[in-house]
Amino acid sequence: MTDFQPRPGQSVEGYDVTARRGTDYYAVFADIPAADREAWERAEAYIDEVGTRMLDAWNTAEYPLDIAMRAGELDLFNDGIVHPSLTRLSPLAAGLVNMEISRGDGSLGTVLAVQGGLALRTLALFGSDAQQERWLVPVARGEVPASFALTEPDHGSDSVSLETAARRAGDDWVLDGAKKWIGNGASGGITFVWARVDSPGDEFHGAVRCFLVEQQTPGYVGTVIQGKASLRGIHQAHIVLDGVRVPSDAVLPGTKSFKDASTVLYSTRSGVAWSALGHATACYEAALAYSQQRIQFGKPLAKFQMVQERLANMLEELTAMQLYCRWMADIEERGELRPTQASLAKYHNTRAARRIASTARDMLGGNGILLENGVMQHMADIEAIHTYEGTESVQALLIGRDITGMSAFA
Repeated sequence: MTDFQPRPGQSVEGYDVTARRGTDYYAVFADIPAADREAWERAEAYIDEVGTRMLDAWNTAEYPLDIAMRAGELDLFNDGIVHPSLTRLSPLAAGLVNMEISRGDGSLGTVLAVQGGLALRTLALFGSDAQQERWLVPVARGEVPASFALTEPDHGSDSVSLETAARRAGDDWVLDGAKKWIGNGASGGITFVWARVDSPGDEFHGAVRCFLVEQQTPGYVGTVIQGKASLRGIHQAHIVLDGVRVPSDAVLPGTKSFKDASTVLYSTRSGVAWSALGHATACYEAALAYSQQRIQFGKPLAKFQMVQERLANMLEELTAMQLYCRWMADIEERGELRPTQASLAKYHNTRAARRIASTARDMLGGNGILLENGVMQHMADIEAIHTYEGTESVQALLIGRDITGMSAFA
């Protein structure tokens, strides 16, 4: 990360609004509670600890699982989940953790989304008492990698049309199908597989349910997807399920329809907005620092009118992203956040992050493509978060349906 030096005197009651957590021109995060700030500082310390190794991992497309699971040791996977066995992070604290980790490394931001936001949340919301007793704390602590397998090779945005099937076989279930882009899906842990019940006579025949599958189960094959130009420091898997037999108690009893999968996705959509803010913050900080230090035509770039205009434009967008996130966290804390409000935040923030990253890369000139300067890595990673948890087009249609009362999906 760029070592950005703030101007002196920029503070609000002891909070340095231009400290290395990111430029906070409106002091949006100046009044956060102490407990939330402590979680944020743990995330910042985590990134300081592992940042150099993660830069190397991104460069070589390796997944250092020990670094990823270290976040669990620091109690950072909980993502605002309310459960008596978990330390609760408020929506604001969870967002700040997501922002800070993504600001440092987008692959780790995705680990946070997968292990905590998707897998841990699925287990906490829908798992049986026995499933939670065995797996909840180990997943939260990073002792067991966990994944959330919904997307399929032929069903991304239309995931409701999933084809992976679960059929009864005596007292067991047998799973057949394929999943794609599954973070942690080939990491030796557990996978929450969403499948359509194909057992006439079963009360849930035709419905979508979730099954807890240990990855060493015969018939489960997770292959790491190669050739990624984004999020290179985490492995996503192409999973083939060929006659995977699991016991009857592998089904998560709280899952009864696709709406349950949607509940998890809606909950993590706000996290993507926070992640985009982290990426954008890193890009803006790098561009600002570079403009102050780079001398061209006998003076710092920051003295050129065009550069100052670009910085002002980036700050405008960054501040709007911060305000989206802060207000979203406040209404989520009150239990009033609607799914389409999270969609709007994701829609705005990933689009804005792309623009900020593009401007920052251009401002750094030829040096902008060097990984050591951070911007190019963030620019590539933003492309992934712009897509996952619902593409830009899907978010627009969700919002459009909400404001018009008419669906354009069918």
